Amino acid sequence: MARVSTIPLAMHFTKMQGAGNDYVYVDCFRQPVPENPAQLARHVSDRHFGIGADGLILIVPSTRAAARMRMFNADGSEAEMCGNGVRCVAKYVYDHGICRQETLAIETGAGVLHLELDVDGGRVARVRVDMGEPILQPERIPTTLPVNPLADHPAVVDVDLSLPGKTLQVTCVSMGNPHCVTFVDNLTDRWVREVGPQVERDRHFPHRVNAEFAQVLSPAEVRMRVWERGSGETLACGTGACAVCVAGVLAGRTARKILTHLPGGDLELQWADDNHVYLTGPAVEVFTGEWSEAK
Repeated sequence: MARVSTIPLAMHFTKMQGAGNDYVYVDCFRQPVPENPAQLARHVSDRHFGIGADGLILIVPSTRAAARMRMFNADGSEAEMCGNGVRCVAKYVYDHGICRQETLAIETGAGVLHLELDVDGGRVARVRVDMGEPILQPERIPTTLPVNPLADHPAVVDVDLSLPGKTLQVTCVSMGNPHCVTFVDNLTDRWVREVGPQVERDRHFPHRVNAEFAQVLSPAEVRMRVWERGSGETLACGTGACAVCVAGVLAGRTARKILTHLPGGDLELQWADDNHVYLTGPAVEVFTGEWSEAK
């Protein structure tokens, strides 16, 4: 088990990103687990006075997998899962010698995920993640929005969500964390930066929600942006891209295999016949450093 201690005077960290979704990673195999990770997440995530990130991810020992990922949003709230983050955890685990296997299991707040690593020159370049089965039951997402009785699946598909001055048609999916997807004709800043915060904190989402806005370019290609619960707009969201893939199929807008364009890069998604969603994308180490709360 990893030791619990106060933040060391010089905490080593690694900045990593997947499609622009960037986090500060702390190797808790080789140093203590921070005493107050929520506070640490708020401090290191600040893009003016900290390192700058969408949040903090701790890589800690696991009794069930090669490593366990604990993820904290920029506001300090702990989240269940991050698709881009778990790919970077797998890269770190392999590249830094914690487990040199090209197929890895990583424990998350949403369960143990299995990842296939694309290794080039001894280092991981891309990762394919089995994100598991989407959760469609409203009470498990969770949301109090009703199931659409006319939909092919008993799910919250194309139902009305009333906001101040606007009514959206939304589809709700959980990929271990909650998502609310809106398909739009023109993907503008207003959708993400004005409507996104309203959706995140709407009363129909008791644990808040990640808000995705997607423009369908063809049955096999979409463009999307996301307002992430606890972090605001991010350049990419892996679980959000999975949710858009599932929502597109449920709403009859896309095929089961799509290429998703996000501001930070492209992700490949497939809702396969085994009912699992598979996410493929890059994992990049940006830089390493030391952090001291005293400064």
